[in-house]
Amino acid sequence: MTPPDLLRFADHGGDWAAYEAALYAVFERDILGRPGLRFEGAPVNARRIPEYERRWAAYWHLISEGRVEEDRTPDLRRCERLPWVRWIIESAATHPLIDCWKQDRGSDKSVLLWYDEQYLVILAQRSNYYLLKTAFLVDRSHRVAKFRKERDEYRRRNG
Repeated sequence: MTPPDLLRFADHGGDWAAYEAALYAVFERDILGRPGLRFEGAPVNARRIPEYERRWAAYWHLISEGRVEEDRTPDLRRCERLPWVRWIIESAATHPLIDCWKQDRGSDKSVLLWYDEQYLVILAQRSNYYLLKTAFLVDRSHRVAKFRKERDEYRRRNG
């Protein structure tokens, strides 16, 4: 049980337009496609608005980085792992390398799915569904330590 192959920029001849079209096709197939994506029996939805260049907002959060919505820039490490998102969500309950824990920040409740302490998928809990917020590579030691601590504290509190 390994994640799907990476979708590499170089495999598209270094042509951003071709690569971005391939990425969006994966997003449409894996996130928007049928059968619908589910986690713990509930549907996983994606945020559409605000669209940018006729692409859903959730898509941009999965392939780009930046704090200011209008200034996000593509992150090739996020891009190449886009095929992992659905696999991680669907494999979370059974895969030994996917850690799952809940996070409460004020009124925001999220589920974090962390594959092999590398790639993190974040789902926001809603009343009867989950909202795919973002996914990214956790590659800085201080961030790995932060997420380990949070995961371990959750496990300690919840047995």
